[in-house]
Amino acid sequence: MDETPETQQNPSGMGAVSGQSSESIVETTTQTFMVDVIEASQHMLVLLDFWAPWCGPCKQLTPLLEKLAVQSNGTVRLAKMNIDEHPQVAQQLQVQSIPAVFAFKNGQPVDGFAGALPESQLKAFIEKNLGEGLAPDPIEEMLAAGKAALEQYDFTNAMQIFGSIAQQDYTNTAAIGGLAQCYLAMGNAEAAEQALAMTEDATTPDPLYTAAIAGLELAKKSASLGKTADQKEGAIDTLLANIANNADDHQSRYDLALAYHAAGQKENAIDALLDIIQRNRQWQDDAARKQLLELFEAYGPTDEVTVEGRRKLSSLLFS
Repeated sequence: MDETPETQQNPSGMGAVSGQSSESIVETTTQTFMVDVIEASQHMLVLLDFWAPWCGPCKQLTPLLEKLAVQSNGTVRLAKMNIDEHPQVAQQLQVQSIPAVFAFKNGQPVDGFAGALPESQLKAFIEKNLGEGLAPDPIEEMLAAGKAALEQYDFTNAMQIFGSIAQQDYTNTAAIGGLAQCYLAMGNAEAAEQALAMTEDATTPDPLYTAAIAGLELAKKSASLGKTADQKEGAIDTLLANIANNADDHQSRYDLALAYHAAGQKENAIDALLDIIQRNRQWQDDAARKQLLELFEAYGPTDEVTVEGRRKLSSLLFS
């Protein structure tokens, strides 16, 4: 079967970024190396990426390099060279292993690294050699706006932002997690569960996603305590009365923590569980501490109530 021009341009088969320009990503050869890399590096930063079809780490690294090259708006070019088909340049640069990447400026290699690096380190490498910052990723900017709206309890706006990202990329666990957290905050656990199921096989989920999973489990546990605000307040009053009659009623105190959580009273929920730990640390096989950790995960590591709650827990456990 004849190759299409698109296939010929990207024989690596590693999925070049959609919408790439011919200037930002090229598949270079020994014959075109002077034009693709040396001459091009006179007016832009060129990253020469040595790869091979059998190289597993190359398949992780190259898509990230492609993404960053496209986002550079013409300031960075990625030149990919298959060392099995074109070994001469790699030999001249004394490449010992792949993936190997060299940064070219003004016709000369000025920096390089070997092995697969995470996106944050790749950005730092490019910015160091570029001498300026890369253009921000539009998706990252949208995620930041969504997180800000979520933190400000602007769930309608947050849902619109996270939903827009999810429509573009349903594997984005930050967007899916944020969307699920909005549903949970609005009392729709069923919709939150459906949203999370879209990316249930995620290998490296975003903290927003893991927090939403913890939040969903808490929502299921507290479902019997009421759905409306009046029902939740009624449950809280009943449980407080139980505890007033019997200070050792830790089950009511445990349920009170779930009721407080369902009512959005995060600090009270944490304090109720800390009270159990202080009074009877081993109650129900350490159930209070385990539930407290679930609350921390649901609220997120940077939430002020999580930070203060962890401080109080440490004080109790190590006093």
